[in-house]
This record gives sequence, C-alpha cells and structure tokens, in this order.
Amino acid sequence: MPSVDQVTYIQVEYSVPIIALSVFIACLASYTSLSMNERIVYHSFFHRYIWLGLAAITMGFGIWSMHFIGMSAAKLPIEMTFNIPLTILSLVPAILATFLAFSISSKAKNSSKWIAFAGIFMGIGISSMHYIGMKAMKSEADYAYHLGYFILSIFIAIIASFFSLFIFMKLQRYMNNFIVKIVTSLLMGGAISSMHYAGMYAIRYYVDTEMELTHTHSHHVSIKAIIIGVTIGIFVILLFSILSSLLDRYVDYRLNYFDALTKLPNRRQFEKLIESSTYFSGLAILHIHDLNKWNGKYGYYFGDKIIGYIEELCTKLIQTNVELFRIEGNRFAIVSTTNEALDKLMLELNQLTAILSNPVTIDDRIIKVETAIALSVNEKKATSKQLYENAVAVLTHYSIRFENEIILYDPEKHKQTFAKHLVNEIEDALLEKHLYLVYQPKVFLKSREVAGLEALLRWKHPLYGELSPDVFIPILEASDKMYDVTDWIIEEVSKQIDVWQQQDRYIPVAINIPGSYVTSPRLMTSLTTNVEKYKLMPHLIELEITETSAVGNIEGAIQSVQAFRNVGFTVTLDDFGTGVSSLSYLKRIPVNTLKIDKSFIDGVPESQKDGEIIKAIIALGSSLHLSIVIEGVEREEQINYLASINEWPIIQGYYYARPMTVFALEEWLFHFQKGETDIQQ
Repeated sequence: MPSVDQVTYIQVEYSVPIIALSVFIACLASYTSLSMNERIVYHSFFHRYIWLGLAAITMGFGIWSMHFIGMSAAKLPIEMTFNIPLTILSLVPAILATFLAFSISSKAKNSSKWIAFAGIFMGIGISSMHYIGMKAMKSEADYAYHLGYFILSIFIAIIASFFSLFIFMKLQRYMNNFIVKIVTSLLMGGAISSMHYAGMYAIRYYVDTEMELTHTHSHHVSIKAIIIGVTIGIFVILLFSILSSLLDRYVDYRLNYFDALTKLPNRRQFEKLIESSTYFSGLAILHIHDLNKWNGKYGYYFGDKIIGYIEELCTKLIQTNVELFRIEGNRFAIVSTTNEALDKLMLELNQLTAILSNPVTIDDRIIKVETAIALSVNEKKATSKQLYENAVAVLTHYSIRFENEIILYDPEKHKQTFAKHLVNEIEDALLEKHLYLVYQPKVFLKSREVAGLEALLRWKHPLYGELSPDVFIPILEASDKMYDVTDWIIEEVSKQIDVWQQQDRYIPVAINIPGSYVTSPRLMTSLTTNVEKYKLMPHLIELEITETSAVGNIEGAIQSVQAFRNVGFTVTLDDFGTGVSSLSYLKRIPVNTLKIDKSFIDGVPESQKDGEIIKAIIALGSSLHLSIVIEGVEREEQINYLASINEWPIIQGYYYARPMTVFALEEWLFHFQKGETDIQQ
C-alpha cells in the first residue's frame, strides 16, 4: 500500500439503510435456497439437480446482489461506475461454488469432513465473486488492500460458509418448521454479510496528493438503479421459487392422489373418504374379471385400453351426485352420498351392465369384458367402512359370478365375520408388508447390559388400522395360519441377525412359537434352513414356548426341545406360573430359561403374596441352573424390589423400553450404551 506521504486516503462512510437492505437481501436469498433444498429432501417430482440449480442460482444471485448493494452503501466523494461484462462475470463463481457446495453437502449427510470441503468451495466462490466485483469497479480513485484484512475476509467466507452448511445439514429434518428456517436464514445471511463487510474494510481508496476532490456527492446515489434492479431480481427469483414449489406440490398431489391412467381419484383419496364421517347412501364396486388374462395375451397396453373403456363408460353414464374412484388395478368404486342420487345410480348402473354385456371392439379385436358390480345400500345407518366391507364381502363370496350383473349385498348370504376377513387377508398382509416386527430389549438387572431382544408381531391393517396382537394372533392360531406367519417371522429375524452379525454385533433374539408348532418337524426345517442360509450362530435364536403348549404334548415337547438344544438354539419356557406348573414337567423339559409372567410382577412390591411367588420361582430357577426373565417391569419400585432379592434376573418391560421398530431400536441402543437413563420409548 502507498504511504500517506505519497497519496491522500479517502475516508469511507456507510449508509445504514442500504447496509440493512444488503443484509436483508442475503437473508432472503438464504431462505429461498433453503426452501428449494427442502424439495430435494422430500424427493419431489422434479429432479434433485433442478432444485440444486435453482437453489445455487438464487443463493449466488443473492450473494451477488448483496455485494453490489453493500458496495453502494459506501459514501465516497468520487465518481464511480462499473464494467458491465466484468460485473456480470462476477456472478458466475458465486453460482458455481454454491451449486458445488449444495451438491456435496446434500450427499454428505452428517459427514463433517464433506461439509468442510463444501464450505471451502463456497467460501472461495463468495470471495472470488467479491473481488471480481471490486475489480469491475471504475472510479477516479485507486485502491489497495490491507493484506491482513484481505486474508481475514477470505477466512470469514470459508468459516461462515462451513457453519451455514453445517447448521443447514444438522437441522435439515426441521427445515419444514417456519421458525427454524427463518433462524437458519438469518444466520446464513449474517455470515455472508460479515464476509462482505470484512472485505470492504480491507480496501483502502486513495488519490494523488495533488488531486483535488471536486465531487461532494456520494456514489451510492449514482447507482440507485443497481440497487433497484438487484432487489427486483431477487424478489422475482423468490416468486419463481414459490411458484415452482407450488407446482411441485401440485404434481406430487396429482401423483399420489390420482390414478395415472384414468385421471380418477385413487385408493388414497377413497380411503380418506372412507375414514371421514361422510354419510354414504350407497357404495358400489365394479370388478373387472380376468384382466390379467388380457394383459398376458395381448400385453398391458391392451389391458389399459379395457380399463380406459370402462372408465369412459362410467364417466358418461354415471352423472348424478356420485364420486368415482379407481381403487385397484381392476376395481372402480362408485360412492353415492344422497338417497335421491342412489335411485338414479341404480338406473345408471343397469344401463352400464347392459352395455358391458355386449362384445366390444378394442384395437381391432372383438372381446367380451366380464365384470361384476357389488352394491351395498345404507339401510340401517351403517358406517362408510361397513358399506365398503359389505361390497368386498360380495366380491369375495364363493357364489360370485362375473356376468355383468349388479349384486346387492345380502347380510344373510354375504356376511363375512371379522375373523374370516383377517384369515383371508393374511397372505396379502405378508406380501404387502402390513405385518411387521417390533423388538423389545431384555436387560441384565445387575450390569444393565442388553441381554437380548424379543421379536413381537404387529399388524397395521389398511382398513382396521393397528390391530392388537391379542385380537389377531388367536384368530390366526385357530385357523392354522400361524405356522406360515411364524416361518415368516423366523426368516425376518434371521435377516436382521445377519445384518447385526456383519456389523460384529451379536444380539440374541427370541421368537414366540405357537402351540402345536413346537412339535412339528416343519419348525426344525424352517429354523435350520434360515440358519444355513444366513450363516447364523444358532444360539442367537431363542425359541419361546408357552407352558400350556408344552404340557399339552409333554413327550413331544421334550423331544423337540432337546432337538433344538442339540442344534444350538436356546429355549425359554414362557408365561411360567400361568399353566399347570408341574415341577415334574419342568424337571424333564430341557429349557434354558424361565420367563415369569407379567401378572406376578404387577402387584410387586405392594403385594407380599406376589413377591413371595417371585422369590420362589427365582430360587427354583437358580437351583435348576436356569436363567430367569421377568417381563412386564414398569416401575422404579419394582426394579428396586427385584434387586433386593436377587441381582441376576433379566428384566423386560416398559421400564427400559417399549417394543419398537429396528430404526427406533438402534437409536435406543445408542443412548442406552452411553448410559443415558431417560430413554423409555
């Protein structure tokens, strides 16, 4: 920098309102880019690079705008203009660096190393834009940089970019919260502004000592058009962001709630309507028979033509106060909301079946489309769910014929019990993953280490919602469907144990084995097949059998349990104390563990009788060298009581954790192993 003897340095003053405007522009650009990045997180219809590009352009243009508005805040008594091509060129590094930073950080997840790289790229881009923009400035004065502040401004740009991206990535799951997004935008905007004004502070304007400064006006007045232009530009981009976001949401809504082929409302909309309290006077389901036959014979395009033909007929003929849905590949639902509309609907359905009874030409092929329409009429103020179940009961009844006729629901003929409905749906439930597993930890009382897990079956029914295991398991056991379900559970548990094994984590998992399946050769085949398939250590699978099922076929149970033990599986006698509890049986069945039923712990420590029973069972198990699991432990008082009588039992219950999915379990294990106590689910 020239010495003060050679030149005259110009004192710079700043306009506070314009500084405030520049910071506002930076925060606005940050908010807009965060909104666009949010669309990437939620897997929007448009490709992620479209939103990355828009976010980069918005952020880059916002930084660029903030820079030139911030420059115009400096009051200088000299004439100042800008080199237009160089000014426009200065926008490029900001956009490219921002795109690269957002792209890297969006893939980085929680990796601080990659976020640091992204921060460096973004910081260098911001600095490049700033100093190219300064180079574009033309004035009567010359300028030089203070080296220390110059380096500091670049350092601030990199650090500010890193922390902005770090905050964004760490709080990404909360970005749909308006307050969180606003606070993050303010932090990012403030960080960007800090870099700019540090860079501005690094510059020193000077003129020759002989030169007389004749201008008294401030240059920020002369570039008012730039302020207006960039401000309008950033608002236009914000408006475009809002419109594109709305368009994306609309496309997402159309994809999720409307059928792509027929453009009719789909099953999701139908289920929402069913869940509502809307009154239905009647509900009809049109079922297309043998659609797969036409798909297989002439291709799916031909099948789509059949569906389109029927949709067109329904739309033309059924024009009363009804709603039409495509609820499955080969089914349409027609909902009537008033009694007057129901009378007209009956006539229109008759016209529809009359037309469908005749052959039709599709793609130069004459075919006969076979359908059936199940109609459920609301005569006794039935719920919409009940009407739907009635129509489905018609279509699943053994007497159904597909002769293009209307079949009215007959409660005496078509009534399908809840239990039968569940039994009929179990195979679909397995395929559609409506059945799923949750896991409840078991913890050593003394060491507070995880002893293992119990896999528990759950069913989220698409119509009835979350079903209680106490409801559906007895139904499945009574119908012998529980064998198939248990085989599915064994394979799912084996898959999960294999995942943990590959991570060098060896967590035993208990599986409940129903009644007579304990003595079935099929069970041993299922177990050994999965052990070999996933290369598991057998002792990681624990079989829980109930006391009553073992006593029901004691000789078979003894042989089966011994066979399981010989292979390496561990066996637990579940619900001990609720059955016959014959000591002779207990002596003969070679189990590894006794599991004390929840009913005995509920009254502890208040009930002296229950306490004495637990003491006796623990003493009995210890004398037989059996492990003891106490289930249903929920309170601190119960833990303290159990610790006072014996330090070795294994505890299972809400005191430590409720049953949870694998994802929730992983989080629970992480906190539990760190010694955090307040982690009950």
